[in-house]
Amino acid sequence: MIILFLGAYARHKYENKETHVVGRLQLKDMDEISGIAASGVNPDLYYIHNDSGDTSRFFGILPSGEVKSTIYFKGDPNEILGVHDCEDIAVGPGPVRGKSYVYMGDIGDNYSIRKYITVFRMEEKKEWASGRYSGVDAAPIHFKYPDGPKDAETLMIDPIEKLIYIVSKRQDSVTVYTSPLIYKPNDTLVLNKCCRLYFPGIKLFKWITAGDISKDGREVLIKSYTKVYYWRRDGNEPIWKTIQRKPQILPYEQEKQGEAIGFTPDGKGYYTTSEGVYSPIYYYRIPE
Repeated sequence: MIILFLGAYARHKYENKETHVVGRLQLKDMDEISGIAASGVNPDLYYIHNDSGDTSRFFGILPSGEVKSTIYFKGDPNEILGVHDCEDIAVGPGPVRGKSYVYMGDIGDNYSIRKYITVFRMEEKKEWASGRYSGVDAAPIHFKYPDGPKDAETLMIDPIEKLIYIVSKRQDSVTVYTSPLIYKPNDTLVLNKCCRLYFPGIKLFKWITAGDISKDGREVLIKSYTKVYYWRRDGNEPIWKTIQRKPQILPYEQEKQGEAIGFTPDGKGYYTTSEGVYSPIYYYRIPE
């Protein structure tokens, strides 16, 4: 679904004057970018991916937009392209202590009709810093919602409580769900419904499109099409409790259709980018 915001293009023509524009997507087929996450093993490498219509793959890029790698993974044999609608990507711990894993969220469901959604887990490799890789093993976990199918574009990994987080997109109040990070591949589980979140604004513009938890688990970002919300965790409280507090609204330049946000590894800043051919990449430093 294509959503164009009035004034977006007018803003973009001045983008080169904005100091937080650090790069631009450099492949024409990077036209539906919906997620971004920092590598856990390669400095300055970030993973991005398209949503519906693409195959089971993602890209490794530098903040400048330079493409360093393309990774094709083994998707769902029941899907023609291997995936249905990948809407977010995250990096975090997994079943083997000390290793880093990439989590691809095939969680999009525009019409709320899917029988299940899927998250694919892949052990991250140092060599993904450059090159092209095919047939990468991906351990899938299938999820059902306890309250019926939902459209979602936000996948986050909590490294402290070892949980997968999914946040729904479209409702007036969105719902937060969790499931254990350690799972048996190919199982089908029912997500745990934790809480509902209300964000003020006009429905379409306030839809939740992305999120991330910092590498140390202490900070949380959730974004809509028009705003970026930020929280700091209090001790080891559950993230779903953290995000029920009033958020801080962080700087955000209106994008054409912004559906990707990711922390830097040190948690001091974040990147965003948008759907659209050759979209700009923005960097923001989190205020002290």
